[in-house]
Amino acid sequence: MSIGRNEPCWCGSGLKYKKCHLNADAKVATFALKGCEVPDFEAIRTIKELEGIRASSVINTAILDYVAQHIHVGMSTEEINTLVHDFTLAHGAIPAPLNYEGFPKSVCTSINNEICHGIPSPDIILKEGDIVNVDVSTIYKGFYSDASRMFTIGSVSPERQRLVDVARECLEAGLAAVHPWGFLGDVGAAVQEHAEANGYSVVTKFGGHGCGVEFHEEPFVAHVGKRGTGCLLVPGMTFTIEPMINAGASDLFIDEKNGWTAYTIDGKDSAQWEHFILVTEDGFEILSY
Repeated sequence: MSIGRNEPCWCGSGLKYKKCHLNADAKVATFALKGCEVPDFEAIRTIKELEGIRASSVINTAILDYVAQHIHVGMSTEEINTLVHDFTLAHGAIPAPLNYEGFPKSVCTSINNEICHGIPSPDIILKEGDIVNVDVSTIYKGFYSDASRMFTIGSVSPERQRLVDVARECLEAGLAAVHPWGFLGDVGAAVQEHAEANGYSVVTKFGGHGCGVEFHEEPFVAHVGKRGTGCLLVPGMTFTIEPMINAGASDLFIDEKNGWTAYTIDGKDSAQWEHFILVTEDGFEILSY
């Protein structure tokens, strides 16, 4: 990209390039010359893109709030799907999971030893003591957002409650490691250290991802890692942090019948929380949660 210092900045701010992104772009180039992994130019959002992404994110969070108000013992996961589907359409949006690479529903509902990509069904009924992850993704006017929450159904065992709590703490540790001009490896290391300190393992087959203009974009956000490695964190990047924390081993298998749902290999429980964030000049902004 070649822009004159006095030309309008590529981000749409209306400012001259020298008053806007010139210094940041030069900093990225300096890191690249040092051999660091840097994001593609397209991963840095323009002002127009951020407006659309934020609007999508507001709806996405509202959907999860709506689920939180209605989820209960005896409810089928198909009922959750209906809530999500109808609420999304009523707000002029589209459920991103529906028909994505053949996924048949509008939301993922993953219970107990299901790690992710659980498919809603009228035959799956939430029982007292279950833990369930509800993963919601939304398209609004062409822009994407993504977040998930854990829900405890009725009274859960201390072991399950602790797993849910520590998984949330792992997400918070990952968020705390997000700093402009830091690295994605900082995020992964923070998550991994907290999970393992509490006797849990981190799923490595799945991770967070860039999101906003497409459903899944670069970079891949690993939830294990080494500080000072991985992609450079540049203001304007938008991605999810969504650690999947297992009570037992990190290994998994995919349901052969539906081709989607991931289960823990040892049958032990798994928990996950997901936030969608923007890297800012002084830290991060949570877009959807």
